[in-house]
Amino acid sequence: MQYPLLNAFLTMLYFFIWILWIFLVIRIVFDIFRSRDLGGWGKAGWLILVIILPFLGVFIYVLARGGSMHERDVEQAKAQNQAFQAYVRDAAGTQNSADQLAKLADLKQKGVISDQEFEAEKAKILAAA
Repeated sequence: MQYPLLNAFLTMLYFFIWILWIFLVIRIVFDIFRSRDLGGWGKAGWLILVIILPFLGVFIYVLARGGSMHERDVEQAKAQNQAFQAYVRDAAGTQNSADQLAKLADLKQKGVISDQEFEAEKAKILAAA
C-alpha cells in the first residue's frame, strides 16, 4: 500500500527539520564570533569543528557552551537597547534642568527676556525637576 498523503507530510517534515538545522548552525556560528571569552584560536577551533563535523560539532558546542549562549544574547540585547535609548535621547534633545537654566540665564544676559520672565521660567524649571 502507498500513502501519498503520508509521503507529502514526511517530505514537509524533513524540509522543515533541514531548515531548522541550517538556522541552528548559523546561530552557533554567530555565537562563536560574538563570544568575548574565546580567543582567536578558540573561535577558529570551534568553527572548524562545526564546519568539518557539523552534527558532532553542534552537539558538542551546545553541550559545552549552550548555557552561556543565552547570557550573550541578553548582553547583546541590553547593549542594543542602551544604544537605542541614547539615540532617542539625542534625537529628542532632552536637556537636564542645569542646561535649561544656563540657556535661560544666557537669554537674560543678552536682554532677550526680562528679570520677571527669567524668574517665572526659572521657577517652572525648578518645579519640574
